[in-house]
Amino acid sequence: MNKIHIIGAGLAGSEAAWQIINRGVPVVLHEMRPTQATPAHRTDNFAELVCSNSLRSDDINSAIGLLHAEMRRCNSLIMACADEHKVPAGGALAVDREEFSAEITKKLREHPLVEIRREEITDLSALEGQVIVATGPLTSSALAEEILRLTGAEYLAFFDALAPIVTRESIDMSKAWLQSRWDKGEGADYINCPMSKEQYYTFIDALKLGEKTEFKDWEKDTPYFEGCLPIEVMAERGVETLSFGPMKPVGLTNPHSDERPYAVVQLRQDNKMGTLYNIVGFQTKLKYGEQQRIFKTIPGLENAEFVRLGGIHRNTFINSPTLLDGELRLKSRPNIRFAGQITGVEGYVESAACGLLAGRFAAAESLGENMVAPPVETSMGSLLAHITGGAEAKSFQPMNVNFGLFPPLTGKIKKANRPVLRVEVAVKAFGEWLA
Repeated sequence: MNKIHIIGAGLAGSEAAWQIINRGVPVVLHEMRPTQATPAHRTDNFAELVCSNSLRSDDINSAIGLLHAEMRRCNSLIMACADEHKVPAGGALAVDREEFSAEITKKLREHPLVEIRREEITDLSALEGQVIVATGPLTSSALAEEILRLTGAEYLAFFDALAPIVTRESIDMSKAWLQSRWDKGEGADYINCPMSKEQYYTFIDALKLGEKTEFKDWEKDTPYFEGCLPIEVMAERGVETLSFGPMKPVGLTNPHSDERPYAVVQLRQDNKMGTLYNIVGFQTKLKYGEQQRIFKTIPGLENAEFVRLGGIHRNTFINSPTLLDGELRLKSRPNIRFAGQITGVEGYVESAACGLLAGRFAAAESLGENMVAPPVETSMGSLLAHITGGAEAKSFQPMNVNFGLFPPLTGKIKKANRPVLRVEVAVKAFGEWLA
């Protein structure tokens, strides 16, 4: 049996490999790190999380929570390791990033059907048989040029961002407090730093005036993804943008004061021991010195110890609605599949789900079987349908899973009841598909 080549051992590539080998089909997993570094990765482990450590809401009545549930039913490696190494995060599923990626690396490295090659692939035609390209947002320049050559169409790019991380012990808890918004989850999964109106306005001015890292000439016309905007870009859109966004004070009560905060900065636990916290929504292109100067004006963070500062990296993705068929195959070269963020799905779980589907499609093809796509009424099926034809090709942009991708419900249904009904339909349809 021919081995299936997978390029990239991120979330999508790791999940694809796992799904394939669990069907008894061998794989060759190509990962360029550490031979070739990226601007954002710190280790050579597989499925390293380079931005947030959160896989977002685990509530099945949300589109992303439903996707979590669907992947668990598919024996997902990513979800199993996330569940094993989760840390408190309210209603979200967040993980100890180092333990999470180390576990995934170990499981794949020790599996007898996995051959790992630490090398950069620049020529896809040199690989025989089926190939899955899962190189993610940090696809190397050489491979990006190869993809461009094969597709005959321009790929798109945007900037993704890293939020700063501080040590727990350096946060002044006489000013900050533990609480989840609306007391969700365990009720105290976030550290909250309050701001008065005057402090907030001063902070906004500092963000707008702070010195930023300059774009390279070839980056200047590249748009940001709306779901991961740098904090200073949000501040420039309007003085109240942040107070209605990541710094909104609603659902929180400051135990240190009777005065209602005008804005609140939240920090989320970043490792299992609870020694590290990341500043939620604080992706930034501010220079490192400016980050420390400005962020230390936040009440409670005056003496913060930053173990990682924020940053920006480029994300590359293809125009999937134009280039891919319904099984994620390149129309011009059907032995090549694409998976993960390079297809235009946005988010950790969406990337892994795309890898899951690519792996199952490839395994079925290798075994001479016919696999149908998940129904569009499901999270996985709706996401696949969107990137392989449901999206408008001319304006195609990265997309998180959401109920807007699902088919409309029929009949008159109250807005509050729609999510629950969509989930009921999805769970039933997904079960029938699995069977």
